[in-house]
Amino acid sequence: MAENKIFTLSQVAQHNSKKDCWFVINGRVLNVTKFLAEHPGGEEVLIESAGKDATKQFEDIGHSKAAQTMLLKYQVGVLQGYTIKDTPSFQETKKKEMEAYVIKNEGKLKSATLFEFFVPLLVAGSYFAYRFLAGPDDIVY
Repeated sequence: MAENKIFTLSQVAQHNSKKDCWFVINGRVLNVTKFLAEHPGGEEVLIESAGKDATKQFEDIGHSKAAQTMLLKYQVGVLQGYTIKDTPSFQETKKKEMEAYVIKNEGKLKSATLFEFFVPLLVAGSYFAYRFLAGPDDIVY
């Protein structure tokens, strides 16, 4: 985390371009210039809030815990007049999310997937083979 350097909103407002993009969220001054290309919503959303307090926009979107924790990675200081509460470190949250990610990605066995594919195919093939091989007189309706 960044040292607690204090900035005013007018200082933050000077960093409002694509090459130098800062904004404030919950009193944290963030330099997100390197994150612009990685942002899932596109860099335009971040540039629109550059140099401003973007707390309301950030909260309105409903960001994940990972996104909220990622703020620490880009923090360069604190907005004048704010006191920031300590939060868990970025690494701790990332580890917890990776465990959840692994659980979510536990899939079916390959044999089960093949079984689900081939059994209906075998049944359909058997039906059409019977219809083809049986003459029109052999099929009772």
